[in-house]
Amino acid sequence: MGREFIELFEDWANYYDATVSGQDVEYTEVFRGYEDILKDVANKAIGNVLEFGVGTGNLTQHLLNKHLPVYGIEPSPSMREIAEEKLSNHVKVMDGDFLQFPPIDEEVHSIVSSYAFHHLTDEEKEKAIELYSNMLSKNGKIVFADTMFEDKNAYQVTITHAEKNQFLNLAEDLKTEYYTTIPVLKQIVEKYGFSVQFTRFNHFVWVMEATKN
Repeated sequence: MGREFIELFEDWANYYDATVSGQDVEYTEVFRGYEDILKDVANKAIGNVLEFGVGTGNLTQHLLNKHLPVYGIEPSPSMREIAEEKLSNHVKVMDGDFLQFPPIDEEVHSIVSSYAFHHLTDEEKEKAIELYSNMLSKNGKIVFADTMFEDKNAYQVTITHAEKNQFLNLAEDLKTEYYTTIPVLKQIVEKYGFSVQFTRFNHFVWVMEATKN
């Protein structure tokens, strides 16, 4: 359920914002257009928003800028602490993950995330989408920004390119985390009653907008 990566994020919390700003050359392309990606997710969100993988609160801030009520979920204690401080406690960030999280008292209209859904296996992704389908009413949305690939060949080519450029940390991430392909994700969300479209922002990151039928 992604919790096997909590230790990584505990270590990453203090320099996560430096990474997304492009200071780590290995991940420059991964985070190219980062602010535009977050703005796009926030612009597509509607109503009461449930955000998974709040991290340091960067997407959350864009949602608040749109005057959307946000319920935040984040498994890393260090990330939660940074997010709540950065957001001046305007959002309560709760302990949880994509599959296990505290009950939300209000009706949820949008479920959003950025750079996090790849911490679930494809089987776990399907369980999550099924859960969200049961939570959302007609026209409710799932809007996820994440690294994904057009097909398995594109995934393998990206790993080879990273290794060729001695981006060994990036290559290891690509091999060990659960990056999926667009056809797999499309099949899952359509199975649970969503219409879906994908928008590409850089070599790695696409925004998936799935609307409940």
